[in-house]
Amino acid sequence: MTGFDRAALRKAVAERTSAAVDDLCALVRHDSLLGNEASAQDWIAEQFAKMGLDVERVTIDIEALRDQPGFSPPVIENYDGRENVVGLHRPQNPTGRSLILNGHMDVVPTGPVEQWRRGPFDAYVEGDWLYGRGAGDMKAGIIAYCHALQALHDIGLEPAAPVTLQSVIEEECTGNGALACLHAGYRADCAIIPEPFNQTLMTAQLGVMWFQIHVSGSPAHVLDTSAGSNAIEAAFGFFEVLKEVEDIWNHPTDRHCAYGAHVHPVNFNLGKIEGGEWASTVPPVCTADIRVGFYPGMELEKVRETIEAVKQSALDNHPSCKGAKIEITYRGFQAEGCEMDVNHPMMTMIGDIHQEVTGNAIKNYASTATTDARFFQIYGNIPATCYGPKAERIHGIDERVSIASMMEVTEVLALFIADWCGVQKRGS
Repeated sequence: MTGFDRAALRKAVAERTSAAVDDLCALVRHDSLLGNEASAQDWIAEQFAKMGLDVERVTIDIEALRDQPGFSPPVIENYDGRENVVGLHRPQNPTGRSLILNGHMDVVPTGPVEQWRRGPFDAYVEGDWLYGRGAGDMKAGIIAYCHALQALHDIGLEPAAPVTLQSVIEEECTGNGALACLHAGYRADCAIIPEPFNQTLMTAQLGVMWFQIHVSGSPAHVLDTSAGSNAIEAAFGFFEVLKEVEDIWNHPTDRHCAYGAHVHPVNFNLGKIEGGEWASTVPPVCTADIRVGFYPGMELEKVRETIEAVKQSALDNHPSCKGAKIEITYRGFQAEGCEMDVNHPMMTMIGDIHQEVTGNAIKNYASTATTDARFFQIYGNIPATCYGPKAERIHGIDERVSIASMMEVTEVLALFIADWCGVQKRGS
């Protein structure tokens, strides 16, 4: 079956708006912070089953993954009860091209709960906006790909090729969930992740590395601070030297070509700091968690060498680091950057369908963050990109996603599934 009624499919998506909003509210109400993803994953497993998909669970076996390319040392070691959920559409006589639709179920911490207008997981709608932690990043994308496939079912069709829906964990800190799916053998001719990038087409993403510094100073009474070595001040001294590298990598002459037009693509962040033991004692210890971004093509080992060189320079030259000791531990993201082939049929097809749905030419987007697309693109030899809805305040207070944008993404994905995979009568 080669043709289908495009208008009927688009109408079927529109008629799913109320159900999609209800589903997104229900999913947002599942607190799926790091380590607490199980109830949300159970919910999506039920939805996959209701859609007639074969449901599989994929465990994250750290020992099996540790030597795999793309592995990141975990932030929390316990993976008991924390699984990926996969829904499989398997046509009896497959034709066309296969597809993976991937999304992450984990969400970032809420920040101060009292700053939210309502509870972070108390999903609610105001006008075009649906609020709640994870609403945009990226539960709306998961709901979009579910309803895209169901819209095909509504008009009596199904994909003629295999389609794999993946709901993974740990996208926000390691990517080991997506890596576990890749290691388990899930493959396709392309992969799309509906990350909340305002309906742009992702053409590149930065690498990201997390590390932790452990600073040791020496305690002393504040009546003579020179008798001690202030570990907290030393941590800030280290970061000041590190920021010099950020300045260099952002200089126009040092930028990757994909980021030539970006004002400040590389960002370093001192995200967490703990230290000291007494207000009147020079703090002898400090721990700080730091994130650095870097360009596609930069090797992880070279980035680590730069960080180690910063440590030595800080110890040798920064006055706040005098007498301190600094140890570095790499955990969390050890994520390489990557580029996408803008001329790949997947990329041009998304662009064409986006224009069909919205009436506007699609804009390309070089992301200054990382996504799970790297696992498909670099390690799986699977062309991958991100195309998802408009969202605001992701990782911030009162995160929200545009319902109209989510439904346009659903429409684009439904048409893409049909065009890329081909269609057949449901159950044939």
